[in-house]
Amino acid sequence: MEAAITHCTKGLGVWDWASNDQNSEPDVVIASCGDVSTQEALAATALLRQHLPFLKIRFVNVVDLFKLQPNGYHPHGLTNEEYKAIFTNNCPVVFSFHSYPWLVHRLTYSRPGQNLMHVRGYKEKGNIDTPLELAIRNEADRFSLAILAIDEIKSLGNKGAAAREALRNEQIRGKNYAYETGQGM
Repeated sequence: MEAAITHCTKGLGVWDWASNDQNSEPDVVIASCGDVSTQEALAATALLRQHLPFLKIRFVNVVDLFKLQPNGYHPHGLTNEEYKAIFTNNCPVVFSFHSYPWLVHRLTYSRPGQNLMHVRGYKEKGNIDTPLELAIRNEADRFSLAILAIDEIKSLGNKGAAAREALRNEQIRGKNYAYETGQGM
């Protein structure tokens, strides 16, 4: 409980227990904000570690969105040095967000490495779906997030092709199961 209070007081931070970069340069940063978004981002991280165990992944959770803004724009904002220490400025960031993706882009537009920020969230796509189907339609599910990370890690080259294919097959299987049964897997 004490760790959760500290994390929420800070407003954002690296979750060491979900990361495996061990204070080294990560290959990708997986970030999240929101309860379901965080669950999907954690699941995407687990899938990446299962399929590509050599990847160094840093997991960042955001509680206070104003931390993303520069400190001159908002009193909660981080300095560029603080921001780079968490998100880096030279590796892809896959950000799972519980609302409209453009909001995160607006909050981080002047940040170093912002061109490497890939946000997935609500796109107003859906119907009477299972939660997984809805996430898939909005490209905010664990499979889409993991595939996006694979696509954006340029150093992977073709090493991620088999993992990408396996994840896409699982995503299709989950969507078909939901369509046939009306329930998530």
